Amino acid sequence: MAVFPLYWMLVTSLTSTTNLFASQVQFWPDFSRAGIYAETLANSRVSLWLLNSLLLSIGTCGATLLLGVPLGYALSRFAFRGKAAIGALLLLTQALPEALLVVPLFGILHTANLLDSLFGVVMVDTAFVLPVVALVLKGAFDGIPRELDEAARVDGCRPLTTLLRINLPLAAPSIAAAAVIAFFSAWNEYVFAVTFLFDPTKQPAAVGLAGFVGENVTPLDTVMTVGIMYTAPAVIFYLFVQRYVVAGMTAGGLKG
Repeated sequence: MAVFPLYWMLVTSLTSTTNLFASQVQFWPDFSRAGIYAETLANSRVSLWLLNSLLLSIGTCGATLLLGVPLGYALSRFAFRGKAAIGALLLLTQALPEALLVVPLFGILHTANLLDSLFGVVMVDTAFVLPVVALVLKGAFDGIPRELDEAARVDGCRPLTTLLRINLPLAAPSIAAAAVIAFFSAWNEYVFAVTFLFDPTKQPAAVGLAGFVGENVTPLDTVMTVGIMYTAPAVIFYLFVQRYVVAGMTAGGLKG
């Protein structure tokens, strides 16, 4: 059943507008119209949208892991004043809806001259997904025996060396899960992208798809064609990494 929406998107994309509104429902794709995919992809706007989505997702994923790994490790391994408050603050950030922060974030990006910039959107997306990633990685590091850190310290390893050579390899499934969370958070993000990006050549596919919806006419076959191009890579990617996501999300469930 989970595959049916994708299948119906494929059928709709390969059905002419006339047949879409016919009295008889078409349940099978008409592959004679498969050329619509090449025509749509040849559209420079669609190619740019997909490329921008990829750049935003890779940038957010990389920045989130770069900040989230040391933050999760610090929360797990070190005792310092305000540690509990930081953990509570990370949880609290998830209670704030995106729409509530659009106006203040707009002002911040305007002051920093980062409006209409992919880098600015990457920074905002990273700020929103970082707390989740940090807490996931904290749970993963909590599940790694501290005796390994103590043995490394006896051998003369510094905290950074211990993190890179011992903890990161052991936490690899959780890091993969965190990477997937960060990647898809940016891939599916719409509110910030449509608010902070004005140039059509910088907009991601999520915003570009919404632009197809017109007041009088909406080309459903074209919308579904772009929708398939936008959705299929993400679905395929997730199918390949889902076992790492499951393993990573449960890695901190037991300590030992």
